[in-house]
Amino acid sequence: MCDTLVAVGNSTVDGSVILAKNSDREPNEAHVLVHLPRQKHPPHSTVKCTYIEIPQVEETYEVFLSKPFWIWGCEMGVNEYGVAIGNEAVFTKEPYQKEKGLIGMDLIRLALERSQTAYQALQVIVELIDRYGQGGNCGFEHPTYYHNSFILADPNEAWVLETAGKYWAAERVKDVRSISNGLTIGETWDEASPGLVEHAVEKGWCKPGEDFHFARCYSDFLYTRLDGCRPRQCRSTELLKQCAGSIDAAWMMRILRDHGPRAETDPLWDPSRGWIMDTLCVHASFGPTRPSQSTGAMIAHLSSEFVTIWATGTSATCTSIFKPLFLCGEDFPPMGRTPTGKYDPDTLWWQHERLHRQVIRDYPNRIAVYREERDALEREFIQETAEALKSCRESNQAERAQVLTALSRRCFERSIQATHSWIEKVAATPLHKAPSRLFSLSWRSFNKRAGFPEI
Repeated sequence: MCDTLVAVGNSTVDGSVILAKNSDREPNEAHVLVHLPRQKHPPHSTVKCTYIEIPQVEETYEVFLSKPFWIWGCEMGVNEYGVAIGNEAVFTKEPYQKEKGLIGMDLIRLALERSQTAYQALQVIVELIDRYGQGGNCGFEHPTYYHNSFILADPNEAWVLETAGKYWAAERVKDVRSISNGLTIGETWDEASPGLVEHAVEKGWCKPGEDFHFARCYSDFLYTRLDGCRPRQCRSTELLKQCAGSIDAAWMMRILRDHGPRAETDPLWDPSRGWIMDTLCVHASFGPTRPSQSTGAMIAHLSSEFVTIWATGTSATCTSIFKPLFLCGEDFPPMGRTPTGKYDPDTLWWQHERLHRQVIRDYPNRIAVYREERDALEREFIQETAEALKSCRESNQAERAQVLTALSRRCFERSIQATHSWIEKVAATPLHKAPSRLFSLSWRSFNKRAGFPEI
């Protein structure tokens, strides 16, 4: 389960477009940050996606991907043209294709590698869906099947694309917009697949002559209700509108860390509360209604001049730090080995789990140990990035790449050093308020399955 949000130029502080997403996956499903350069491919070559091979294009663009380690595609990403995409699982009345095909994460990567605008990316996705369908297991340890919705953005505009099998509707974003794990497009849209309304009438989901509502007609009521998408989507929309006209990357970070209005007023709030995933920063717990948590986060700050990617590369957005990355032909900072679903201290993602899994043992007291220091460090990263981008305005491409790559490496090094310091501080902080018993039992099970050291 995930949340994706976007603000276009009339709602941001600098006229840019800003897309943000939390990726909610299983607790041990490590996220990895990947950089792929622009590449040319031989004629008639194919590309192996998560499950199937499809024809490759002549050239693929430079991309940043934030992805579950085992999936070919990505949960969110950005390309060299400033096209950024995030997807959501949605549950619909259309049958799920369980045979192997393209999954939503594959569709994101394929669109990023092949598109120069958000609208072109939309066209790539709907053409691929029409040709190959959406099919295959999307779960790590627990088989999961679903359809997808997307927000697609570039420095000039953004689109929402929502699908139900091979049927889809799309609308252009006017100011701010968010999507969660449910269909949101209603009676109006800008583009749609052929037969969208007629198919719903044929299935008996609406009557001829009645007002057609895409979300109402195509949504699976039970799963859409149980996944907590409505309160999350309402909350993200509320927070976007609250700052409309002055939204920046820092405000998007604030939204992705949000735990809802209860947490704002209750200093003793802890993530063990609740039965469904109804907060934007999600924490896994017991039972089928809280199987996932925020395992990675990304903010894409898209302007015609510069594209800045802010990524955590780590789990639990409220315990993580955003670092800047840039697509300028250079390799990303070293992040250790590629993580898997088993504990590995030589990977960025699992290093941070030593902090995250200590914090949630007494969340209100332990997050307070380093939150202000983390926020101050993040503000420094934002300021240093703004200064670096300003200095690069008159630079050539090689000089710009050198400056921005060095900045990114420094920020990653400082965040890793800070994380190790925070691990020690948090571990030395006595436990005052234990989380619920079911929450604790769940995390003992997650830890055991990952081979995570006892804490």
